[in-house]
Formats: sequence, structure tokens, C-alpha cells
Amino acid sequence: MIRPSLRALAGLLLAAPSVAFAQARAPRDNTASLLTSLDARAPHYAGIAKQIWGFAELGFLETKSSALLQSELQSSGFRVNAGIAGIPTAFTAEYGSGKPVIAIIGEFDALPGLSQDTLPERHALIENGSGHGCGHNLFGTAAAASAIAIREWMIANKVQGTVRFYGAPAEEGGSGKVYMVRDGLFNDVDAAVTWHPGDANAVSGTSSLANISGKFRFHGVSSHAAMSPENGRSALDAVEIMDVMTNFMREHVPQEARIHYVITNGGRAPNVVPDFAEVYYYVRHPQMKNVSEIWARVEDAAKGAALGTGTTYDVAIIGSAYNLLINETLAKVQQRALERVGGYTYSASERAWADKLRTTLPPSAIPLEATNTVSPLDLTSPAGGGSTDVGDVSWVVPTVQLTSATWVPGTSAHSWQAVAAGGMSIGSKGMMVAAKTIALTVADLFQSPATLTAARAELERQRGPNFHYATKLGSQKPALDYRK
Repeated sequence: MIRPSLRALAGLLLAAPSVAFAQARAPRDNTASLLTSLDARAPHYAGIAKQIWGFAELGFLETKSSALLQSELQSSGFRVNAGIAGIPTAFTAEYGSGKPVIAIIGEFDALPGLSQDTLPERHALIENGSGHGCGHNLFGTAAAASAIAIREWMIANKVQGTVRFYGAPAEEGGSGKVYMVRDGLFNDVDAAVTWHPGDANAVSGTSSLANISGKFRFHGVSSHAAMSPENGRSALDAVEIMDVMTNFMREHVPQEARIHYVITNGGRAPNVVPDFAEVYYYVRHPQMKNVSEIWARVEDAAKGAALGTGTTYDVAIIGSAYNLLINETLAKVQQRALERVGGYTYSASERAWADKLRTTLPPSAIPLEATNTVSPLDLTSPAGGGSTDVGDVSWVVPTVQLTSATWVPGTSAHSWQAVAAGGMSIGSKGMMVAAKTIALTVADLFQSPATLTAARAELERQRGPNFHYATKLGSQKPALDYRK
């Protein structure tokens, strides 16, 4: 044994108090319990998500899905306020009091015509039925799971503030969150945290497209199409002429713009001049200003079509959403959380299922192992091709969003392949990656007032001076029947 010198011993004794002090001052990680809690309840939440997957309820009609999530949150100690913003299926669930107020957003509406079994080949459960082609069964469940875990963590660690879950219906075209924003339900929120299903694990660093959607309804005069066509004024002619004009207009709009439509009612019999016809339009662009300008030109096309066919028309605005404002301050926080959580790996049976599903998809260079990786934060890419009413939230509250790999890599949203994966274990595993990441992000924000201040300052810079939020929906009531 080598005996230390007296000088060395003295040095150790002098250093010991400073080492102990440094250890005492080191920040304590109190968030491990969040991950443990969510792991323990993963099978339960998989069951909740599967129930909502089975309900497959369309926008503003999500009665069972909303009630299930409300019950889950209420039984976990949240105060539930249902039927908000004039929407029967919209609700908030809150725990705590005072500042800061951190919002967690969840969705639960399905899409029409995408009914699908949990099989790797096309097989509808209900012919022409609805299905969760955007994974909102996972979306709402993961968000609620993270809120419940945060409540437990707040109690255990005596954390002050308010966690508030927003049950947001009809994201798919109904703009449910826009009515919540318009009615001031986010006014006291310091930050909003959310996610979306996808085929990769990444924090959203790119914006979305602003949009306006609406139904143009033409009214004409019926007559026998063979015996007295001169007495008829065809509403269908008006729809088709309007569509021709907007199609020619595509050459003369900004190249980032998107215009889509579907004829939802074109008459019932060829030998009857239709006295009613309806066409459903979407206009998108990265900036709301351009969307509004293009929409005005679409309305002009409707006016011209009505004038030329001797018909009349009216338009019902169905939805409108701002582009998503990316908050870099919050994105960096969520990126750290996602990297800590990491991804997940397929079991042998999941891999065999995914390999078979991949034969129905376009060729993709993305390996199946991508579910176990986390993409680096990218804040430089242009706006994506989709739209979300989370965009409106992001213009009034600093907002952050991630995606997780709930679908087989290479899968597109709004597809039967997304429905299939979202109803089985692959979807559930990706869902828990999101739940854990949200929980860690929210916990970080509760403990970092400086981050919340910086995020708010960044939002103010992005919006510019004298910004006032207004929506194309104006003061109209939610279009509760738009999916009927």
C-alpha cells in the first residue's frame, strides 16, 4: 500500500467540501418517473387507442371517442369542461392552478372512406366506412397519457402551475381548434405541446400550408332533359364551368399554391336537369394572405359560372387554418426530449407484417430500422404539403410539435396502410414514443421560466408589431354537419 503524502492528504481534505457542495448544487433529474409511469401503462393506453380506432368517428361526430378520453382524464383527477366553443365533442381537462399554463393538444377524428382491418393488405372492415388514416386515435390517446403522467409528476415533485389538455375535434377540415382560439380558450396559455403520427421520429421544424375550404352550392331550375331542356337551368353545368375556370387559373397563381375540389352532389338522374349541385373546394399556400387572395378569385369563378348558366349560388365556409409558426426555442427543448426517449424496434412478427405491407407501397429507401432512430432537428426545409389547425394555435401561443413512427416507413398519411398500422402494435409503440417525449418536454417547461419567456419573445418577433389574430371563419358557428 502506498501512503499518500501529507500535502496530498491536505489537498484532498480541502477539495472535499467543494466537491460535496458542487454535488449538492447539481440539478436533480426528477423526470425518470414519467417514463416509468408511461411504460407501466402502455398496454392500457394501447387499448384506449384501439377503441378509438374502432369507433372511427368523423369530424364533429366523435361522441364516443371524446367521451372515452374525457372519462380517462376525469378518473385520473382532471377537471373536465365539455362542449366548449360551441362544439359538443370539444373539451378541456385541467389539473393544477396558476402559472405557468402548459397546454397539451389531442385529436381524435377519422377520415371518410378509409375503413381498414389490421392486415397488411387492403381489406375494409366496413365498405365505404371511415378509418383513422391520419392516426388521430393514437394522437388523442398519447396526448392524454402524457397529461396524466405530468399530473402525477407535478404532485410527486410539488410543481406549481396548470397542465391543460385540449380535446380538439374535426382537425380534418372542420378547423375545431380555430373555434377554440377564436373564443379565447388559449389566451392564458404559456406554451402548447403536441404531436402527430407519421413514419419517422422527428421534431417538426417546417411550417404547414395555410388553407381555406368551403362548399359552393348552386341552385338552378329542374326540367325534363329531353322533352323541355330549354326550361332548365343546370346547377351541375355551373359547377363544371366553375371547375374549368379554376383549373385554368392554376397557371396564374403562385407555384406553391394548391387548389383541390370534389363534386359532392351532381344531381340524381341524367334525364333530369339538376336544380342543385355542390362542389367542395380547398385552397392552400404557405401564407394566409395569398390563400385569401386566391380564394377570392375562386369565388369570382363561382359568380361567373352562376351568371353564365342562369343559376344562383351560395358558399359555406367549412374550415380555415393558418400556417404553422415554428418556435425554435421550444423545438430545441422537444428535440432533447425525443433524443432521450429514442425510437423503438420491431419484433420478428411486426417486421414480417411490415415487410408484407411494404409491397403495397411505392419503393422507399427508408429502412424499417428507421423506427429506432431520431432525425436531427431541421429548421431550414420549406413548408410541407399539409395543413393543420394547430397553425392557428401557433399564432397566439408558442407551440411545438413532433412526429413519431406510428406507421411503416414510407407510408403516406390518409392511406389504408396508415389505418392498418395505427390499429396494431406498431402504432401503439410509436404512440408511446410521442407520449414520453411530450411528457418530458412539458416537465422541462414547467421548470424553466426562462425558456417560456424566450419562446414568447420569439413568437412576438415572428408575428411582427400590431398583430391581431382573425380567422376567415369570422363569427360563424362550427359547421357541425360538414361530414353528414
